[in-house]
Amino acid sequence: MIRSLPNSPIYKYTFRLYIALFYIFLVMPLVVISVLAFNDSNFIALPWEGFSLDWFFADTDDRLGLFADEDLLLSIWTSIETAFVVAFMSSIVGTIAALLFEEEKFRFKGLLYFLALSPLVIPGVILGISILISSTTAGTFLDNKLGIDLEWLAPGFWLVVIGQFSFCSTYVMLLVGARLKKFDRTLEEAALSLRATRLEAIRLVTIPFLKPAIISAFVVAFLISFSNFNTTIFLVGSDPTLPIDLYSRIKFSSTPVLNAVSFMIVLFISLIAVINIVMSRKK
Repeated sequence: MIRSLPNSPIYKYTFRLYIALFYIFLVMPLVVISVLAFNDSNFIALPWEGFSLDWFFADTDDRLGLFADEDLLLSIWTSIETAFVVAFMSSIVGTIAALLFEEEKFRFKGLLYFLALSPLVIPGVILGISILISSTTAGTFLDNKLGIDLEWLAPGFWLVVIGQFSFCSTYVMLLVGARLKKFDRTLEEAALSLRATRLEAIRLVTIPFLKPAIISAFVVAFLISFSNFNTTIFLVGSDPTLPIDLYSRIKFSSTPVLNAVSFMIVLFISLIAVINIVMSRKK
């Protein structure tokens, strides 16, 4: 809609209706699942049986709430731990990659940039299977030929970290790279003219400029890692992440505790979004 041009009333009402339906489509499922988290019913869906906090705090044979379910809490902690490690590693490597790809004199820049973007093009299922087969083959070879047993090549925590890091670092690279394109190179040149080394110029001039983008990229990588399923399911070991645990529960036996978990995730992400908006306005 171009506001400077005259528009018919039908066009205006249709445009507003479209916007309303679009956001209802996005928000309504989250509202429904959040409301059902407080439903006093043993079923995951309607009808509404009354308000209850059992699916958060109950610890009985009939009902086991979120904060009393040790297996569920362990899967949440595993997801948080995995996401933090992946986001930390991705922030470092993705930032370095963004700095390298902004260099003009960089051999094979186009080819390497294409390879860096490939994890976003390859389906997560294919990526997970390929990493699993490659790591298993390498681990078997090292064990049989050299007698070296590397636990991180077997399905488990570190293999999940490697699998998620392979594409989360690309997101960081793109986010930091977008911020870096707005950077005034004369600031670095001024630092170099004042006898600063290249690394000192990056540390004292470039990195402070990129700090907001690096923080945002860290948050994005954390959330992507926390919610990833299609790659993680092939690499997970005995300690499942939260998406894998929820999938196994809803596949065999589902209770409204899944709604409670979903509500807490929505609340957590909304809180992060509000904090980010407030900090951005202050800046």
